[in-house]
Amino acid sequence: MMKGWALALAFVLSACSSSNEKTYYQLPTVVETNATQARGAHVHPLWVEHVSVSDYLANAGLVYQTNDVQYVIASNNLWASPLDQQLQQALVTNLGHQLPGWTVTTQPQGVDQAVLNVSVSGFHGRYDGNVVIRGEWLLTHQGNVIKRPFDIVLPQTDDGYDALVRALAQGWKQVAQSIARQAGELN
Repeated sequence: MMKGWALALAFVLSACSSSNEKTYYQLPTVVETNATQARGAHVHPLWVEHVSVSDYLANAGLVYQTNDVQYVIASNNLWASPLDQQLQQALVTNLGHQLPGWTVTTQPQGVDQAVLNVSVSGFHGRYDGNVVIRGEWLLTHQGNVIKRPFDIVLPQTDDGYDALVRALAQGWKQVAQSIARQAGELN
C-alpha cells in the first residue's frame, strides 16, 4: 500500500511540474497593404537564394546574451521551424510588399534575375533589454554587386520571449526595408 501511495505522489508531482513545457515561436510578418503591385508593367525577378545563420543561432532554441561574453540558448523556448527558413520566408514576404513590380521568391527565376544572399551573425535578445540583428547581405544583378552590412539594435518593449520575438521581427523588417531601397535603385 505504501508503495502505491509513493507512486501516486510521484505521478501527481510530475504532472504538476511545468518546468519542462516547451513553447514554440514563429516570426510574425506584418506588412502594410498600401504597396500595390504594378499591373502590366515589367516584372523584375528577385531570387532570395539563401539566408544563413551563425552556428549558435542554428539551434532550435532562442538565444539570449546574458553579458558581454556569455550567450544562453533556451531549451524550452524554441523556434517552430529552423530560424534560417523563417528569416528567408519573412524576407520574401516583406520584400514582396516593399517592391511593387518585383516578383520575390525562394526559387530561381531565369537569366535576368537579381539574386540576394544574406548572412546573419546576430539575432538575439540582450541583457540590456535590447535585441540585436546583425550580419550582411549581397545583392547581384546584371554584373552589379551591392554588399551591405546591417547592425540593428532595438529596444524590447516588454519582458518575455513573446516581446523578444516581436522585436526581432521588427528589426528583420528594417533589414528588408534597407534591401528594398537598394534593389529599387538597380533599375
